[in-house]
Amino acid sequence: MNSPEQLVVPEAAVMEASGERELPDFGVIEQVWETDPILQENLPSRTADAVNALEFADVPDGGEVAIGAGSRGIANLATIVRGVVESVSELGYEPFVFPAMGSHGGATADGQREMLASLGVTEESIGCEIRSSMNVVEVGETPDRGVPVVADSHAAAADAIIPINRVKPHTDYDGTVESGLSKMIVIGMGKQRGARIAHEWAVDWSLRNMIPEITGQLLDSLPIVGGVAIVEDQHDDTAIIEGVPQAGFLDREAELLEIAYDIMPTLPFDEIDVLVVDEQGKDISGQGMDTNVIGRRPFAIQEPEPDSPDIKRIYTRGVTETSHGNAMGMGSADFAHANLLSELDASSTLINAITASTTRGVRLPPVVETDRAGLVAALSGIGVVDTQDLRVLRVRDTMRLGRVYASPALVEEAQNREDLAVVAEPDPIEFDNGQFVAPSPGE
Repeated sequence: MNSPEQLVVPEAAVMEASGERELPDFGVIEQVWETDPILQENLPSRTADAVNALEFADVPDGGEVAIGAGSRGIANLATIVRGVVESVSELGYEPFVFPAMGSHGGATADGQREMLASLGVTEESIGCEIRSSMNVVEVGETPDRGVPVVADSHAAAADAIIPINRVKPHTDYDGTVESGLSKMIVIGMGKQRGARIAHEWAVDWSLRNMIPEITGQLLDSLPIVGGVAIVEDQHDDTAIIEGVPQAGFLDREAELLEIAYDIMPTLPFDEIDVLVVDEQGKDISGQGMDTNVIGRRPFAIQEPEPDSPDIKRIYTRGVTETSHGNAMGMGSADFAHANLLSELDASSTLINAITASTTRGVRLPPVVETDRAGLVAALSGIGVVDTQDLRVLRVRDTMRLGRVYASPALVEEAQNREDLAVVAEPDPIEFDNGQFVAPSPGE
């Protein structure tokens, strides 16, 4: 049986197999975006406005309010959660926070509490109790298919429930509502059991149809007074904080999703030979690398891949610390750095993949010893392309795309586009023992 070290292909072996390969230089380009983020000093008041827009008429004085927080790396998450907690308290209710993240955190109560802590959400930072449990209660079943509908037991026992989540395009399907409040209610609040039920049934019943139907049932069955929706701009700054009342819940979330599509960050080019991704992670995207950004959806259930971009090879270099070794989505890459293998928690990764019915997404790509080997291996599989014509990008991750490293052909193209600015002209790539010397773009 191979040890992890034996799975790493030495640089010398890659070079011998690939032959001589001239590497492109890298310049730096920046995407020119017009944004209007919410100022830090205005976050508390905007959060209070969002809470005050919700429907508390049926909540008894002093009642308990369960506030759901997830596992995504949302800008200002701890500040927003604290703002919701404080606003709920000022209204005369007793708030507590519960993890609403499906099977993440290794599908354990402690793991989910740790996941929140890694995002800055602790009892000390938000000013209230965090109740973490994997226990759920069944609150009904869908009328046509008899699918069990479950919810976090702590949340279901509260007098009111408020999910907090970012609204954005989903990585696995297209629909009127995708990643956001509804998905958090159905899958996040359903813990591992709810997430598993949803993804199992999605094999024959698409998530695009399932999520809205079960959301409607949960809105009828549980005291969900509405949700706090967040939309982020291209720089991943908070652009919108909005209270979405129970009345018109699905319709308003659909409208916010359209806004999110309009301002989501994307790669600056549609045709790319090699994409180098410094980090993937659950805080970046549910699939580690956002499928809407990389144009690959090889593990989605009965869903087509995005039309663009067209990327010939992807090389991933590591997993974010916040992911705690969950390398979901590494199957989208063609090559991986040894760092990803050393950071991999196979157990939590597989639990996530089984729960989401996307086991192909955790297939381990060929692992290389160094960045030079990874780049050479990736370039060796793109066909015959002259070095000066290579279209190579290096990005920090698929969420932070404002500033990227680019090969000369792409830098030249950027010089003729108003939406791009050349920050630095191309220079030879520097390596130290085969590893990139330059930090991640934007750092």
